[in-house]
Amino acid sequence: MKQSIGAVALVVPDYDEAIAFYTQKLGFELIGDTRLSDTKRWVLVAPKGSTETRLLLAKADGKEQQAAIGNQTGGRVFLFLNTDDFDRDHKTMLAAGVTFLEKPRTEAYGKVAVFKDPFGNQWDLIEHF
Repeated sequence: MKQSIGAVALVVPDYDEAIAFYTQKLGFELIGDTRLSDTKRWVLVAPKGSTETRLLLAKADGKEQQAAIGNQTGGRVFLFLNTDDFDRDHKTMLAAGVTFLEKPRTEAYGKVAVFKDPFGNQWDLIEHF
């Protein structure tokens, strides 16, 4: 049996603002944007070349979901963006205006730096050794 994580829901305040950040600042591809109702869309984005996991950009619906925007993991790093060239991607992301919360560092598992999206979610950019 083969299984994989198909998508991870990321609660955002606005579909178009989230699409713009992920496609324009991080260079992700817009996999799909399907209108489900007047207020709900099925929006999938993924890093270029990714073949498995997608991000489902889910617009917050109600106060409880709005309160979770940017804090879905209680302030911990939430998502991990693997790269085959840390220096290239770090430089490109800085030039695009992505906010890094620390300088790049080397750990036993690879080169890493924490960045955040405009909604407050913390990510690791990682090149594994």
